[in-house]
Amino acid sequence: MPSRKTEIVSFKADESLLSAMKGVDNRSDFIRAAIMSALENSCPLCGGKGVLSPNQMRHWRELSDDHSLEECEDCSEVRLVCSHRPQE
Repeated sequence: MPSRKTEIVSFKADESLLSAMKGVDNRSDFIRAAIMSALENSCPLCGGKGVLSPNQMRHWRELSDDHSLEECEDCSEVRLVCSHRPQE
């Protein structure tokens, strides 16, 4: 089996982050898992930036004509609901 090519990535961490990670046994595994989770759960529209570009905002406004944000009765999370789809 061919070995996977790896690359070292580093970042700066302030004292509070370092302190919070003191009890973590394998920091590398923890950081990899946290990054993968963040990438898998990022906003599909803004890509996790938290800000929409002017074109993305225009597309959002077009979509929001027929959709709304509502709280889910089961899990209390905000969800996107289509006004043309019958409610469950």
